[in-house]
Amino acid sequence: MTYTYDPTTSIGKMRMIIQDKDEQNVFFQDEELQAFLDMASDVRRAAADALESMASNQVMVLKVVRTLSLSTDGAATARALREHAKILRDQADLADAGDGGLFEIAEFAGDVFTQRERIWNQMLRGEL
Repeated sequence: MTYTYDPTTSIGKMRMIIQDKDEQNVFFQDEELQAFLDMASDVRRAAADALESMASNQVMVLKVVRTLSLSTDGAATARALREHAKILRDQADLADAGDGGLFEIAEFAGDVFTQRERIWNQMLRGEL
């Protein structure tokens, strides 16, 4: 298992997004991050998956602990990580929409009447 941090690589970008940059306290190894990248379509989605994995780990390990003046709340930490994961997915969706990768409505003209309506809609949008 290896650890590298090079922000010019996909693994480095993921480490930058999820803040896994401390070589002494590594959360994910390079091979694990590469597996997230292999399963996802881009770096943001892979980072979101990694954050959700971290969130699950935090809930299982930390739970809620209070000793003397120290307290930890794994559920709150997990909630924050999941919120960050959702933001990353929303950003990836916006980037896809900007690239024309997503669409909301696809017009279909199956007969003369819908063809006429399609042409009229194109004129209204300034496409013709």
